[in-house]
Amino acid sequence: MSNNSNLRKADKIEFDEYYTQYEYIQKEVNAYLEYNPDVFRDKTILLPCDDPEWSNFTKFFAQNFENLGLKKLISTSYAVNSKKVKYYQVSMFESESPQYDKKKTKSHGKIFTLERDNNKSNNIDIEDLEWNYLKGDGDFRSAEVKKLRDEADIIITNPPFSLFREFLSWVLEADKKFLIIGRETIISYKEVFPLIMDLKVWTGATCNSSDMVFEVPEGTIINEKDKEKAEKMGYVGNYTRLGNSCWFTNIDHGRRHENLELMSMADNLKFSKHESLRESGYEKLDNYDAINIPYTDSIPNDYDGLMAVPISFIHKYNPNQFEIVDGIGRYSVIYNEETKKAGKYLTMLNGKAKFFRIVIRRRK
Repeated sequence: MSNNSNLRKADKIEFDEYYTQYEYIQKEVNAYLEYNPDVFRDKTILLPCDDPEWSNFTKFFAQNFENLGLKKLISTSYAVNSKKVKYYQVSMFESESPQYDKKKTKSHGKIFTLERDNNKSNNIDIEDLEWNYLKGDGDFRSAEVKKLRDEADIIITNPPFSLFREFLSWVLEADKKFLIIGRETIISYKEVFPLIMDLKVWTGATCNSSDMVFEVPEGTIINEKDKEKAEKMGYVGNYTRLGNSCWFTNIDHGRRHENLELMSMADNLKFSKHESLRESGYEKLDNYDAINIPYTDSIPNDYDGLMAVPISFIHKYNPNQFEIVDGIGRYSVIYNEETKKAGKYLTMLNGKAKFFRIVIRRRK
């Protein structure tokens, strides 16, 4: 992301901040509640990389504190200086608070907590949110925020995409439940794919393989096509569309237990909506003992050998229906005897390198 010249310029805001839309959070959380109504009950939720002045995560969980049965809500934000924001104006929310400190406002992160009815309204909601400055800048890797991580049961946020792998490792080293947003391509990273293969990480229930719209800070350079796409979806202003973003989690939801409805190999070759498959059939990879599956809906339900499927398959992956055996592509994800021989292993078909492929086998 940080290398995309269309999205950032030296004299503008570093484009690593995407503000998630409220409805995306609501839809995703509802999917977990459908599967387990008590999934958040009596839990302490930490929202790092967050700030209720900008982010909808704190707003959502604060407003639904009692409905979800939360024990405690903690939210932390990065210091303005750490985010390298060029244009900054202190909000009324901060400046009119008794704890406002002109010396700390740019150099220190903030912490927001919610766990009791502070205004005696007989309801715990966003009006009861308390805040103060952190001792440091709010970096999730600091000892200060690590301590909050260790206190939490579930960690939920949209972390900086450039730090996703480090953030995921930070969460997992504390053995925490999590729900976070990242790029779909992260699935193919050698630090992430083995976790998916071992059923330690999976994709969320909603917004997968579809456009997601994010708000961005004032002054950010936005790809014009993405801005236009966001406008067509009803978001006008400082918004951008990202077509390959998705949720990652280790919290169970019912949609990962739904079987893919598939046709037989013979029926796919005869009736598939994909003309290219009907014409070329199921081709075998040049350098791997697997057939290439160009589309997830073209997986045959009667083939017992290895199949190389596209990365988008992961959103439909039911571990009771299929087993992930390997991952092959430009990241050399899995090293086994075959990949060691090939060095930097690529998926090859008819002499041409293909994109990353997940190798699966049907469970009997």
